[in-house]
Amino acid sequence: MMSSKVAFVFPGQGSQAVGMGKEFYDHFKAAREVFEEADDALRFSISGLCFNGPEESLKLTENTQPAVLTTSIAALRVLQAEKGIEPGLTAGHSLGEYSALVSSGALSFAEAVQIVRLRGKFMQEAVPVGEGTMAAILGMEREEVERVCEEASSGEVLSPANFNCPGQIVIAGHTKAVERAIEIVKQKGKKAMVLQVSAPFHSPLMKPAGVRLSEALQRTHVKELRVPVVTNVEAKANSALERVKPLLVEQVSSPVRWEESMRQMIEEGIEQVLEIGPGKVLSGLMKRIDPKVGTGNLEDIQSLEKIG
Repeated sequence: MMSSKVAFVFPGQGSQAVGMGKEFYDHFKAAREVFEEADDALRFSISGLCFNGPEESLKLTENTQPAVLTTSIAALRVLQAEKGIEPGLTAGHSLGEYSALVSSGALSFAEAVQIVRLRGKFMQEAVPVGEGTMAAILGMEREEVERVCEEASSGEVLSPANFNCPGQIVIAGHTKAVERAIEIVKQKGKKAMVLQVSAPFHSPLMKPAGVRLSEALQRTHVKELRVPVVTNVEAKANSALERVKPLLVEQVSSPVRWEESMRQMIEEGIEQVLEIGPGKVLSGLMKRIDPKVGTGNLEDIQSLEKIG
């Protein structure tokens, strides 16, 4: 059943939790096959890490990225087998864009899971631990946040990294610059908090990771997109297979334009957004972007039963 009014969206890093995907693995062959394929492709038990942890290992970027992708695609395969829903558009937040590309048919799952493990490794190694970080700024407009970044940078790198929803923008850069920005934001009477991340994702400091990712992507095959993917970099629907790799490379060091991406979907007639994979972060953002759009999520049997 194809529905041009439904979009699938896929979560990124930060949505992981020990135990994710286990219910689907236990009850559905389609999910089991995905976890087994991931274990084979990665040559270690990512399924065991998803189901049993430990959390410290699951939180390592090079593990988190394939773990979230695998859990999301397992949920997608269950949805396709049980409900037969196909979307009109798809998108994913940062890492989630790879899940979106698998769902659109552009990337094979086995290749995607291998590439995101490398992506996590390259992103982690681009900046020594402790030298870069990210912070969420609440209740400020885009222009205001950009001014804060300019003021706080003092010759270091600092820029907006995620435009998530009205009043929630994430910044990334050198740790000291982020700390200075938090002080400025607090002096203005607004809230800011450092995120528990291991690197300054989606900032220019990630450019070395982009170079390495570009080389790794040369070995990856891209096929025709069955469903357009609204990309993080452009916040526009892409159906051109030759644009897939360049946009993935650019994405590593560019801001995630999530709010604009969701507004683009609405403009194209999307009335319902289904978040596929662990957590409900993207459903929460959508409620703040446009509460008129229906939201749902799929991460376990209980949520599957709610889907029409």
